[in-house]
Amino acid sequence: MNNKVKLLYKYLFLIAFGYVFLYPFLFLISSSFKTDTEILSSMSLIPKSLAFSSYAKGWHSVGRQNFGAYIFNSIQIVVPVVIFSIISSSIVAYGFARFRFRLRNFLFYVMISTLMLPNAVTIIPKYILFNQLGWINSYKVFIIPAVFATYPFFIFLMMQFLRGIPRELDEAAFVDGCSTFDIFLRILMPLSKPAIFSIAIFQTVWTWNDYFNPLIFISPVQKYTVMQALRMSMDTTTTVSWGPVMAMSLLSMIPCIIIFFSAQNYFIEGIATTGIKG
Repeated sequence: MNNKVKLLYKYLFLIAFGYVFLYPFLFLISSSFKTDTEILSSMSLIPKSLAFSSYAKGWHSVGRQNFGAYIFNSIQIVVPVVIFSIISSSIVAYGFARFRFRLRNFLFYVMISTLMLPNAVTIIPKYILFNQLGWINSYKVFIIPAVFATYPFFIFLMMQFLRGIPRELDEAAFVDGCSTFDIFLRILMPLSKPAIFSIAIFQTVWTWNDYFNPLIFISPVQKYTVMQALRMSMDTTTTVSWGPVMAMSLLSMIPCIIIFFSAQNYFIEGIATTGIKG
């Protein structure tokens, strides 16, 4: 009985602890169905009356186009950035993990050191470079760098995972006539699904929620992303309509939530294995 009571207390504590962390998200969902007056006057998670008008108003009252256009803009950035990040980071990680060449360690240290550079330090040089290339106000400033493996965290993550795959598989495939590219494509990549899904989830969430970089590089309203649209919805009038803001905030979170839970098992496996294998 003592063990059962202790277990019950543990579950009650975890439920209460989880409720504290989930409350902001639950309040967001609840507020999307409340009136502005009720949002500002009540902390309850149960609306007094359901107001579905917040979704319709929020969908059509942002700028000169509906909220779906901004979602589509974000998708135009996220999809190619995620795909190119996976491909380029995997190729570079494969080189570091499986080959020995001159200045290998030096180049690896330089690559890792760029993790310490905050975005605010590099934003001005990037703006000058992209402006000279004529990429400002286009999505090239996000897509093209992803082609050249400019995300060292993903390279390191993939590299650690590849180091955990036995080299004997490479040698056996090489004996069977596979080239180095065939080994990478047919042997290592199928075994690296957990790391690939981890990169995809991280990059999707980071790019989707990025507000600062699109703010710097994108000026036309019709090219704004979801995060910029949410901020703009708070500037359209002198008084903020919190119901539509909450409703659109909830809609903007749904794609990331779906992607995470769809690939949750691979994500957890990828983080676990890259952390214990080296």
